[in-house]
Amino acid sequence: TACPRMLDWAVNQRTGVRKARCAWANMINIPDDQMRNPLSRTFAILAAIAGALLLHMPPIAAQPAAPRRLVYPFVPGGPGDAIARIVAERLQAALGEPFFVENRAGASGRIGVQVVINAAGDGKTLLIVPIAPICVLPHVYPALGYDPFKDLAPVSQLATFDFSLAVGAQVRVSSLRGLIEWVRQDAARAVYASPVPGALPHFFGAMFSAAADLKLRHVSYRGAAAATTDVVAGAVPILVNTSGEVIELHKNGKVRILATSGKARSSTTAEISTFTEAGYAISGDSWFALYARAATPKPTVDRVNAIVVAGLQEPGIKQRITSFGGVPTGTSPERLAQIQAADFAKWGPVIKASGFKPEN
Repeated sequence: TACPRMLDWAVNQRTGVRKARCAWANMINIPDDQMRNPLSRTFAILAAIAGALLLHMPPIAAQPAAPRRLVYPFVPGGPGDAIARIVAERLQAALGEPFFVENRAGASGRIGVQVVINAAGDGKTLLIVPIAPICVLPHVYPALGYDPFKDLAPVSQLATFDFSLAVGAQVRVSSLRGLIEWVRQDAARAVYASPVPGALPHFFGAMFSAAADLKLRHVSYRGAAAATTDVVAGAVPILVNTSGEVIELHKNGKVRILATSGKARSSTTAEISTFTEAGYAISGDSWFALYARAATPKPTVDRVNAIVVAGLQEPGIKQRITSFGGVPTGTSPERLAQIQAADFAKWGPVIKASGFKPEN
């Protein structure tokens, strides 16, 4: 706009050529004596045109920040995925940035863990994980591919879940003592199911088997649905799973919970005794926790921790977690590290005694 008019003026007004030439020279800081050179004049004109065009160009829009992600190393659905989405909502609201859940299933959770430890240590990629990839798999796989104590930074425990031992409706017993007597009458009854081989329900069943001197045999399944279906149908008499996965079946009369694994009775199953109350000094629980890559700066870890812990105290979030059998916790990073170390030491001997060997 302005440049073409100035050029027309310079070309058509011979008496003003020198003035125009000086104006161009001053704009790009070229001495007047050099402007007598044709090449210098051409360069000056082109440079001025370019400058004018740049001045009239619209500003380049700022690129949006890359979305943050919570990696959950299992398929969508179930309590863990629900907790991951609750945490993602809370972090997005607090940070004002997109935050989404990425389900990276496979290899019993190992794939998702690897995604996080290979990400940048900037706190934009976090891991929500159950206890197994942290405290169980290191005892199972000699070449795990990661060290949960060195490669991950604890942020906060999120919730705990008791285990339940249940029997199908066809099994006419109402207590652990009754179950033990019933199993001892026929060795074919000494069988229990759990959702996944090598997970904590599997090993808690092994712990109960040793405590009761029953020599129960474990039947492997590829998910809670298949294991539950066989127990409800009477193909397998006993089921060990997290309480949240069993409560509705218990309420509907399809299975009967005989004991829960907590040190105290759960508020969701307050009428059911614990294993300790029934005379067996065993307890244990599953949990979900939030981790970052080990290289994440401590101030970033602390900021995320503060947001998550505050969120877990909100009545609405508490209600959502308790609705599927969980107990909201919310801990400091240091407390999670202590829990991790204690459970790692606790389950190691149980896993070894079970003789479990993974298929891959």
